[in-house]
Amino acid sequence: MPADLDPVLVYHLVNTLGWRDLRELQRAAISPVSDGLDALLLAPTAGGKTEAALFPLLTRMAEQRWTGTSVLYLAPLKALLNNLHPRIERYAGWLGRRAGVWHGDVGASRRRAMLHEQPDLLLTTPESLESMLVSTKVDHRLFFSGLRAVVVDEVHAFAGDDRGWHLLAVLERLARLAGRPLQRVGLSATVGNPRELLTWLQGSGASLRPAQVVAPGTVVAVDQAPPGDIVLDYVGSLANAATVISGLHRGEKRLVFCESRQTVEELGQLLREKGVTTFLSHASLSADERRRAEQAFGAARDCVIVSTSTLELGIDVGDLDRVIQIDAPATVASFLQRLGRTGRRSGSSRNCLFLTLSGKALVEAAALLLLWSRGWVEPVVAPPEPRHIVAQQILALCLQEHQVGDQLWAHAWNGLQPFEGKAQPIVRHLVEQGYLDQDGGMLFIGPAAEERFGRRHFMEMTAVFTGPPEFTVLLGRSELGRIDPSLLTEEVKGERRLLLGGRSWRVTYIDWRRRRCFVEAADSGGRARWSGGGWAYLNFELVRAVREVLLGAEPPIALTRRATERLAREREEKLHVVHPGGTLIVPDRKGDLRWWTWAGFRANATLAATLGEVIDPVERFDDCSIRLRENVTPASWRVATADAADRLCLPEIHDKALGGLKFSAALPRRLAAATLAARLADVDRAAAVLGEPTRFVVT
Repeated sequence: MPADLDPVLVYHLVNTLGWRDLRELQRAAISPVSDGLDALLLAPTAGGKTEAALFPLLTRMAEQRWTGTSVLYLAPLKALLNNLHPRIERYAGWLGRRAGVWHGDVGASRRRAMLHEQPDLLLTTPESLESMLVSTKVDHRLFFSGLRAVVVDEVHAFAGDDRGWHLLAVLERLARLAGRPLQRVGLSATVGNPRELLTWLQGSGASLRPAQVVAPGTVVAVDQAPPGDIVLDYVGSLANAATVISGLHRGEKRLVFCESRQTVEELGQLLREKGVTTFLSHASLSADERRRAEQAFGAARDCVIVSTSTLELGIDVGDLDRVIQIDAPATVASFLQRLGRTGRRSGSSRNCLFLTLSGKALVEAAALLLLWSRGWVEPVVAPPEPRHIVAQQILALCLQEHQVGDQLWAHAWNGLQPFEGKAQPIVRHLVEQGYLDQDGGMLFIGPAAEERFGRRHFMEMTAVFTGPPEFTVLLGRSELGRIDPSLLTEEVKGERRLLLGGRSWRVTYIDWRRRRCFVEAADSGGRARWSGGGWAYLNFELVRAVREVLLGAEPPIALTRRATERLAREREEKLHVVHPGGTLIVPDRKGDLRWWTWAGFRANATLAATLGEVIDPVERFDDCSIRLRENVTPASWRVATADAADRLCLPEIHDKALGGLKFSAALPRRLAAATLAARLADVDRAAAVLGEPTRFVVT
C-alpha cells in the first residue's frame, strides 16, 4: 500500500476491506490529487474512480485539518448518490469524518441536521446546490466557507449538455463564496478528448491552474478490437426479442438496455408473460418504484432488469452476468458504459448481445461496433452559446444575493466564458421584460420572474432542462410513476388502460387540475407512451460508418446467421445510394430526388438551410439524405453548390422549437433562436461534404 495515504486509511483498507493493493488508477491519482492539481481520472465502469479521488482528498483533509464542508461530491443522478453514500460514509468514518447526502428526496429533518452539524463531505447534484444557494433557510456563506475541492462523477454526462454549463457556473459562484479556487477532480469512463474535457471542467481557472489527465491502461490501439464478447443478432420484433431473452442464459442475471421508456414497458410486460422474473427502471417510474426494482434485482439471481440509460451510469445493481442491448445506443461512449457493467467478477468477461428489431437498427449497430473496434469514442463537446443558462444564472444570483450591482454582476462567475462580453444584452432584456427590477444601481428579482419561475420557492429555476407535462399515476396513495397526458385524452372504447412498471392498470379517476390519475390493477391491455426522447440525431462519424457497413465493412464480432442474412439484404437494397468516393443524387422509389450525403442530421440541417434554391421547400432531411426539388438538374446543381461552402447558413428555427429550450422566454427571441440554430448546425462537416464529389444518377 502507498505510504503517502493516511496510515489510518491504509490500515482499514488492508485489515477491514482485505485489500492487498490499490488499482492502477488509484495509485496513479494519489500524487496529482494530493498536490492539489485539477485532474480528470479515466477508467472503465467499476474501475475504482471514486476511491481514486477520495482517498488522497481524505488524506489531505486529515493532514491539513480541513473544517466544515470541505469536499463536494457531485453526480448527475440522485440514485447514484444514494448508492455511493454508504461507501463514502464508511471511508470518511475511518478518519473520524462525516459524509452527508443532500438532494430533492432527502427529508427536511435530515437537511436541518446537516445545517446544524455540517458534514465534511457533501454528496449532491448541481441543482440541489443551486437550491441551497437561493434558499432563505441556508446561510450559504457560512455553509460553503470551508470548501476546498469538488469531485464531479460521470463528468462526461454533464459536459455534453446544458447541465454542464450550469455546473460550471454554480462552481464559480461557490469559489467566490469560499474565497479561494476550488480543486476540481472529474471522474469519467473513456472519452475521445480527455484533455479538452479537463480544460472545460477547470472553467475560469483553465489557464491559471495546473491540471493532469490520469488514465493508466485505458488506451486501445487503433484497428485493434477492445476486449469483449460481443454478439450481433437480428430478431425482427420486440416479441421475438422477448422470446430470445427468456430462452437464453437461464439462471443468470441479465440487464437489458432499451432506447425508449415505451420499449422498456412493452418488453417488461412480454417477459413477465413468459414467466421471467422481470424488473423495470426508467425516468418516469417513481423513485420508490425504481429503488425497489434495483434492490430486488441486486438480491436476485435468475432475473432480468429492463432499463433505459438510467442504469448506464455507475449505480450498483449487483454482480451482472449479461448485458443485452435492444437495437443500438446513439453513441460509442454509451455502449462502453453499458458494456462495462459486465466482466467485474474474476474469471468473467465483458459481454453484450445486440438484439436488433429492424434492418436499419442492425446496420446502425454494426456501424457503432465498427467504430468501437477501432478504439474511437466521441469527443465530449459542450453545447455552444448557452445564453439561456446565462439568463438563468443572472436570475439565480439575484435570488442568492437579494440584490446585485448592475456593474458588478459579471464578476460573480470569475470571467467564465459565457458571461464575458455577450451577456450584457441579456441583462438589458431581463430588465425590459420585468424579470429584473433596477433601482439605485442595483438589480433584483422582478415581477415577471416571480410569476413565471417563483412557484414552490423558485424550484423551477434550479433545473436547466424542460420536460413535457406528465400526469402522476397513483395506486391508492402510492405513486407508480408518470405518463404522457395523451394517454388520458385520446378516444378509447371501453375502459382506459395504462402500461406502467411492466403491468397493466385500469384508470378509475382523473384529477385534471392537479394532474393526477388513479388506477387499479388490470390483467392486460395497457398502453405506454411518452412524448420526446427515444430518438437521437446520429453524428457524422457514425453515419459514415453506416455507409462503410453498407459497402461491405464488418466489425470483428460474432454475427448470427440471421444477422448476416439480413445485413446482406440491407446492402443489396441500399447499393444504389452508397459510393466510397463521394455523395450521390438518386431518385427514390417515388421519383423524388434525394441527395445521399451520409453526413449526420446536423450537417444535413446546415446543408438544407444553405441550399434553399435546390432543396425541397419542406426541407425533408434525415441523418443520411436530403430531399431535393424535382426540377434539379446536374447543371442547376453545379450552379447552386459552386460557392456554397463559403456561405454556409445556420438552420432556421421555428417558434415551436423554442419551447424545448428552458428559460428561452427570458431571452430576446433572436438570441434564443440563435442558440438553437448554433446547436443544430455542423458547419465543418457540411463544408467537408460540399468538398466531396457528387454523382448525379439518372434512372
